[in-house]
Amino acid sequence: MYRSTGENELFIEQPPEQQKVGGSAQATVTVTIDESQTYQEMDGFGASFTDSAAYLINRVLNPEQRTELMKRLFDPAAGIGLSVLRNPMGASDYARTVYSYNDLSEGETDMELNRFSVAHDEVDIIPLLQQAVALNPAVKLMASPWSAPGWMKTSGSMVTGKLKPEYYGVYADYFVRYIQAYAGHGLPIYAFTPQNEPLFEPPHYPGMLMLPEEQATFVREYLKPAFVRNKINAKILCYDHNWDRPDYPLAVLAAAGEAVDGVAWHWYGGTAPAQSRVKQAFEDKEVHFTEGSGGEWIPPFEQAFSNVIRTGIEILRNHSKSFVLWNMALDEQNGPAVPGFGRSTCRGIVRIDQQTRELTYTLDYYALAHFSKVIRPKALRLESNSTHPAVTSAAFRNLDGSVGAVLFNDGEEHETVAVRLPGEEPLSFSMAPKSAVSLQVKQHPME
Repeated sequence: MYRSTGENELFIEQPPEQQKVGGSAQATVTVTIDESQTYQEMDGFGASFTDSAAYLINRVLNPEQRTELMKRLFDPAAGIGLSVLRNPMGASDYARTVYSYNDLSEGETDMELNRFSVAHDEVDIIPLLQQAVALNPAVKLMASPWSAPGWMKTSGSMVTGKLKPEYYGVYADYFVRYIQAYAGHGLPIYAFTPQNEPLFEPPHYPGMLMLPEEQATFVREYLKPAFVRNKINAKILCYDHNWDRPDYPLAVLAAAGEAVDGVAWHWYGGTAPAQSRVKQAFEDKEVHFTEGSGGEWIPPFEQAFSNVIRTGIEILRNHSKSFVLWNMALDEQNGPAVPGFGRSTCRGIVRIDQQTRELTYTLDYYALAHFSKVIRPKALRLESNSTHPAVTSAAFRNLDGSVGAVLFNDGEEHETVAVRLPGEEPLSFSMAPKSAVSLQVKQHPME
């Protein structure tokens, strides 16, 4: 059992003798886990090695710090076993410069992609991905572009604009080249989204407007055929934007059909049940949560930690196979961000002070730990129900037969919670207001 009750008690392991607080007769809340009702299989939990994060980890930390951090992030035994990494294809808002893998001078084109290169990523990003996979072979890699190269766009720049229709084919080949380049480094890509936040056209960092009918056409007629021609099995996830516009993925799924494997979601607008609404309309399509950042807009500590735990449980209860936060690391100024970005308010999984080289694990690290330590890759979600709406839960059966569960007391009162598993004695424990508890219970074999 792991417990978080406040800023000074984050993800504290509880010895068995401290776990039980009397029998279930004293329980004020009962959470029942039903193994007969199952849902999605988990890929896992993670964050992103943005250019900024990879630079900080690979070049600001000393080798000993970096080794220790990577172990604490990815090692399933010695660390928290993160297993999903979603990386920008080229620059995002969290990069030191604006770059793609095929940057040209104004007026130039490269229809054969002869100047395509991932040399930028070979400095910091790829070495860290290789270390992550070595520490946890279950790691899955996702990739999302913030923009096509500027020469393919109406703006002539990676900032603002749309993909020109005459470049749909070459842009699909750009994805293929990325896959092939990463495969050459021993890094297979598990899933792609065609565009990060396709309904947002930021004026000051890379982005690209891509309306649903445009995304459907690009995926159906160009990207998926390019994958098939090149014998690429990577999943294609549409949308990759907020919960408040489920009409977008519904339109893409209706138009692109078998070319799309699922939907990727962000949390910056709307609510998690949007995931289930689209899942109900297209039951054979996967659900993934690919970006949610914490930051200064949510006051520390209680509201911010509670938000990650509360929302993470909601994301999982609404069929998501993944729960991925944003920057793996940011510095003391919440950066680096692209030139001209202005003041950043995002929070990384860790903070790395560029002046002192001090490494700090943020509340997002401990919130992710509550999930990734007890819910392992390929775990199957089980039905879990609470007798009190303030106590929420997500429960999974791991491949080793253990049951992992994350519980959150969203109320204002202490509760005594009894967790009931089939064929087991109830496990009872106390939960302070706004506290989280993670359990991993080894079940006895059924007769």
